[in-house]
This record gives sequence, structure tokens and C-alpha cells, in this order.
Amino acid sequence: MTKRHFTTAICQMFFMAAMAQGGPTMGWSSWNTYGVNINESLIKSQADAIVSNGLKDVGYDHINIDDGFFGGRDTATGELLIHPTRFPNGLKPVADYIHSKGLKAGIYSDAGANTCGNMYNGDVLSVNVGFYNYDQRDADFYFKECGFDFVKVDFCGGDGPQNKQGLVLDPQERYTAISKAIENTGRTDVRLNVCRWNYPGTWVHDVAFSWRTTVDIYNAWASVKGILAENLYMSAYSYGGRFNDMDMLEVGRSMTEEEDKTHFGMWCIMNSPLLIGCNLTTIKGATLDLLKNEELIALNQDTLYQQAYIVGLSNGCHILVKDIDTLNGTKRAFAIYNPNDASRKATVSFSTLCLGGEVKLRDVFQKEDLGTFTDKYEVTIPAHGTRIYVAEADTRLERTRYEAETAYISDYQELKNNQVERTGVYEAATYCSSGFKAGWLGYSEQNDLVFRDVYSQKGGEYKMTIAYITGETRNINIDVNGERVNKVSVNSGSWTTVAKKIFNVQLKEGQNTIRLSNATNWMPDIDYIDLVRVEKDEEQGQEQEEDKKDDEQKPDEEDKKDDEQEPGEEQPNSVNGVKAENNQSSAKSFDLSGRPVTGNGRGIKIRNGKKVLN
Repeated sequence: MTKRHFTTAICQMFFMAAMAQGGPTMGWSSWNTYGVNINESLIKSQADAIVSNGLKDVGYDHINIDDGFFGGRDTATGELLIHPTRFPNGLKPVADYIHSKGLKAGIYSDAGANTCGNMYNGDVLSVNVGFYNYDQRDADFYFKECGFDFVKVDFCGGDGPQNKQGLVLDPQERYTAISKAIENTGRTDVRLNVCRWNYPGTWVHDVAFSWRTTVDIYNAWASVKGILAENLYMSAYSYGGRFNDMDMLEVGRSMTEEEDKTHFGMWCIMNSPLLIGCNLTTIKGATLDLLKNEELIALNQDTLYQQAYIVGLSNGCHILVKDIDTLNGTKRAFAIYNPNDASRKATVSFSTLCLGGEVKLRDVFQKEDLGTFTDKYEVTIPAHGTRIYVAEADTRLERTRYEAETAYISDYQELKNNQVERTGVYEAATYCSSGFKAGWLGYSEQNDLVFRDVYSQKGGEYKMTIAYITGETRNINIDVNGERVNKVSVNSGSWTTVAKKIFNVQLKEGQNTIRLSNATNWMPDIDYIDLVRVEKDEEQGQEQEEDKKDDEQKPDEEDKKDDEQEPGEEQPNSVNGVKAENNQSSAKSFDLSGRPVTGNGRGIKIRNGKKVLN
């Protein structure tokens, strides 16, 4: 990765953060309960209920009209027609009514010509009603004339097998064009939700506020479990005030109390939009209490806009954590999620959460303080259950373990065959530390693995461990903050064996980026990287400072020439045939023959694969 590309990527991240419109969208949507069978009075009744039930007071401020309002299109004028019996007064009076309640109004469309309701729900009037061929006209109608604040844009009309026209469109081109049309209306506050089902690709961050990551949710535990399984490794793609959408909520319909708690709680801590899907006029008291849990909502709307990421696996339970309030602070939220069909006892080490000293815990579901703990916390999680806590510690520890499933693949997408496209994937793997790995990496600069949030409190030298899997010899290039620092060749002996490669790197104080890549061939699969700061005792530090002063006073021109590297030259990984990795764990320095030096003698030290004078 060149300095220019690295700088551009960082600038883009800050730009997206500046464009943030707030936390994930909260509100109600018509689809889960009603499908296309909606009308004006139903929508107004749900707007009334979201206010009267106190949901507006805790942040649910959107009423979204999904598919079912279309009445066709006047092909002569291009005018979009509204269903004559379901919405006899048109859409604007409904949007105005929603706004009169102090709420935001949402609408639905398709990136193609026909809607999903036309294909699957027998809605015969939903033909030629999507944005296709009418991008600007429809954007002006929805957002300038009617005043809608949110739009969910489906893709049945652009996916050949899912529309009767057999129309096949490019998702990136279509959603980019729709985003531009919304921008042309002069509205900067409209939230565009891309509903392309599976994650469409990293390009989506430039065009949308949120995007679906899986196929449609349905009212069953199997659906919730499946969606969670696919989003445990998606944390790197939710950043800068743009969010992964795990789909609308099925809370309060038919699942058990524990399943509802897991469904809502995990949507909260994983920063998904929270769009209620049940009938608000008949909502059950227990469901209402859960949906109005302000402590869970606070995790979802926290202004750091972080999706909780995987840090461990305990007895089959996934452990996820995120910062809240302050980046790299001593207050964090974590979840223990049990997807299994039997209860499991889980143990959470506070060091895994990067928390040290005494740790105060608060149960967010129960809204009660649990007390102060040290070292670890143990709890039994019921089948299909989740427990979520806010932890406040004495000290914040540096993160040492970075799971591959928390890293970013620059070319990541889920729409096309990844092996054909040569794009990386995240895969379940029981032999990996947290149950996942990143694989099918390499063969292009963009099919890399990037750890973008590597934080160092002081900067300095770190021992870096790459845990990898490969049954054949493969190469990895390692970049730190845009600079190539090493290239390693590895082979773990089989495709189910995890091996380690260890070497030292330099990190700067604050945020760092570590990138693994191979532009010309496949990389190994990656389980995780570890980063442990190399601590030097005070005496050694004083000796090095004295040596540094001596070197400054009497520079050795020959050694200076040895250390200079020609552009494009590979950095050495050995001295006179002695491999650095074979010696670095037991010796700090080597003499000119490559043998370890003990005591206070001068010698050649191998650091980051490069010879330096000690």
C-alpha cells in the first residue's frame, strides 16, 4: 500500500465520520407484520401508538412505509401513481401526519423497475414503479414534494430471477445513481438504506447510511441465529457513522423471552438499526419494556458508533466488546451470547476485554449493579440467551489479540462467488481461537487484511505474532502505517493446523494500521495477530541511550552505508545466514558472524528484519 493510498483511505474515514447523521435508525416499519397489506389509516395508527406507548420518548422516531403503496406509473408522463384504495389521498398527507407527531417519515422503492411485492406477494400494480429510469423524478417526488426522510431501496427489480422482466442491473451503479439523485434534491438529511440482502461490497459506504448484510429476517429463532452468525465478523464494516443493517426486528411476535432478549440486545450492541416490526397497537407489556430499555438503546446510539467485535469464545459462547463514551477509555460494554440449545457456563477474563484492576459490572438487561470483580467473571447463559454488561475498570490495557474476523478486507463482498472474483471471506473454523478465520486472501492489492484500529499507548517496539493456516508455502507482506516492514514465507503443514510467525515491528503512539497482503498470489488463511510491547529494563535503556550518544558523536560511515536500503530492495531477514527469528526470542544482539552476543558488548542487532548497530 503506497503512502498516497494509505493517506486517501484515512481521509475518507474522517470524511465519512464528519458526514454522520447520528446513530442507527430507530422506529417502526410496516413490512414484518403487514407485508403489502397496508393503508393510510394503519400507518397513522402506528404513528399514534409509537407516541402513546412512550417509544418516541426513548428514540424511536421513524415511521417507515414499506412496499404496498404503489399504483403503477403513467408511462406517458413518468408520474408515479399511488394505490387508489390503500392510499386514496396520496402519500404527502400521510407524511405530513407523521411529521405532525414529531416523527420522521420513511418510504420504500426498488433500484430496478418492479418491487419484491410484485414478484412474491401478488401486488400487480407494483410494475415499473422503482427508481430505474426515473431516479431524479422519484427522488424529487419522495424527498422534495412529500418530504420523506428515509428510504429503503430493494433490489428485486434488478436481480433477474426475482423480477418478471428478467432485468439484471449492477448494484453499485444503481445505488450510486440513486444516492446522487437524492443529493441533487438538496436534502442532506435523507437516510438511504441499501437492501441488497447480502453485504454488497465496501463501495456501499460511499453511497448509503446503512445496508443489509443478510437475506430477509423471518419470525423464528433460526433466522435470528443465522443473521447473528453472519454478522459476528462484520464489525470492521460499520464505521464513520454508517451501519450494518441486520434487518427489521421480530421482537414481540412469537419467539421466547430469552430469544427476544438476544434478538434485541445483540442488535443494540452490534449497532444495527432498530426498526420495530410488530403491531404497536396490540404490543405486549413485556415486549414494550424490552424495547424501551434505555440502557440497551444507549449502547446502540453511543456516539462512538462502534459495532461490538469478537474477542473470544468460552464454552461455545461468543464474547463481544465495544468502547462506550470514550475511545480507548476504561468504560466498555460487552456481551456473552449463547447460540446453543442448552445452557452454558461462560468465563470472561477482563484482560481479554482490555480492562485491568478492579472492574465494576452493571447488568444492562436487569438495570442493576452487580458489584466489583477482579480478573474474571463467570456466568451461566441459558439456551439461546445473551447477557450484556457495562464494565468500568481502574485501568485500560492495551489490546494484544486482534482476531482476523475483526479486520477489514478492502475488496470484501458477498454477492458473487468469492473464488471466481478472488475476494476474501470469513469462515467458521473450530481450530481457530474464536471460531473464525479470514481466507481466500491475496492475488490483488485490494484483497488484503487490514487491522485499522491498532492502538498503542506509548508507541515503540512490539513483538508481532501472525497465526496462520496453510498447507503449502505462501507469502505475506506486512505494512505498518503505509510502510512495508517485512515479508514472510510460511507453511503450517496442513489446512487445519494453526502455526505462528513472530517478528518485531515499530508502532507509533496512538492509532496504527497493520496490513497483510500479497498482490501476486494467494496468502495463507489468518486466525489472528498478537501485538505485545517489548519492555526494556531501565539499565538496558540507559546503556542504549549512552550508545546512541556515542554514535551521534562518532558516526561510523561504513555501518551507515550498510543500513541504507535501495528503493524496492527487500529487507534482510538474516545475518550471514543466521535467521533472525531463530534467535530473537533468546538474544538481543548478534556479532558480525551472526552469533548471539551476551552481556554489554556491541554487536549487530536484527530488528524488523534489518541490521542495526547496538
